[in-house]
Amino acid sequence: MRIKNPYVILALLSGLNLVNYLDRWIVSAVGPKLQIDLGLSDAEFGLVSTAFMLGYFVTSPFFGSLGDRFPRRGLIALGIAVWSLATIGSGLTTTFAAMVAARIVVGVGEASYATLAPTIIDDLAKPASKNRWLAVFYVAIPVGSALGFVVGGQLEHAYGWRSAFFIAGGPGLLLALLGLLIDEPKRAVRAAANPGAPSRPVWRELLRLDVYRSAIIGYAAQTFALGGFAAWAPQYLYRELHMDLKAADYWFGLILVVTGLLATFVGAQLGDRYPGADRARANLRVCAISMLVSVPFAVGCFFAGSPFGFFAGLAVAEFAIFLSTSPINVVILQGVPQELRASAMALSIFAIHLFGDLISPPLIGKISDATSLRPAMLILPVALAIGGIAWWRGSEQRDIVGVRS
Repeated sequence: MRIKNPYVILALLSGLNLVNYLDRWIVSAVGPKLQIDLGLSDAEFGLVSTAFMLGYFVTSPFFGSLGDRFPRRGLIALGIAVWSLATIGSGLTTTFAAMVAARIVVGVGEASYATLAPTIIDDLAKPASKNRWLAVFYVAIPVGSALGFVVGGQLEHAYGWRSAFFIAGGPGLLLALLGLLIDEPKRAVRAAANPGAPSRPVWRELLRLDVYRSAIIGYAAQTFALGGFAAWAPQYLYRELHMDLKAADYWFGLILVVTGLLATFVGAQLGDRYPGADRARANLRVCAISMLVSVPFAVGCFFAGSPFGFFAGLAVAEFAIFLSTSPINVVILQGVPQELRASAMALSIFAIHLFGDLISPPLIGKISDATSLRPAMLILPVALAIGGIAWWRGSEQRDIVGVRS
């Protein structure tokens, strides 16, 4: 028996992406109790929060290469099983080293899935539907992330933090079996298949473009801030504002999904209003304004004396931050020569995580150990301000090249 209906395959892969992000962020949802039980410093918890990125970075090109030579459904199913087992294993750990190792393995499994699943969707979708199909797949990111906090908080409250990992990892094992049943589509012919990062000469050519370079700097700063918020907001609410962890996770997750979905939709509409040769610069200006608007509200979160004040500032800040989701990807694709667009996207993904959410959680933890969590969290609005300035400066440049649509 094979799953042949393209819409069913899209639904399955999108559902798996949701579970992917749920498993990724459940560690932050249960963080305060996990940290106490394992006796972790803030710096150590920061490393636990971001350890999955190490496995992701190292193995993504490897799985991309395998996906070009072997059936992708088997590699995808293997990746799902690996990250699900590693999520379950996270609940069995008793030391810092074991927890870091388990989270790195989660990243290995995610690398296989995240690298190959979009290629199947791209092969299944008709040319006129590709963007919409990929949008369905990627909308699972804010939803799955939010569920990681909401579900994690509920499970921790009811059964303890270890059980949260056991229960969250179970659905992935079942879905891995369904992944094996996908009737893999015939591969689309690609002009240049490069599953890894672009070569060094291409890097230099891309980074010479002022608009693209500014876009990446701002995008990395945005990812830095979002990663720091996601990893440490429940901890901040629990420790600094003395909020019940279950309630903190619930409200943080709810605000994340509502603002993420609404702002992404609004940002897409704003970005589409600027066709023609200046589309990249116009979209970058939208990004700059939205990012700079977020800064005072992000600062307000950490000077609020109550959970209500924190969440009020957070809602406006996250809406403004997520508003740039669609426009910044327009900039990356429209601000470079047409023949470099795939490399531009690959380099952007690599750079924003390497200089963004890979380093912000442990850096916040290190600063918190030396001072306290509140001043450590204030580096996040600083990052947003740097990103907004970089995007504003980029929007004033003139090196827009390539085909416009």
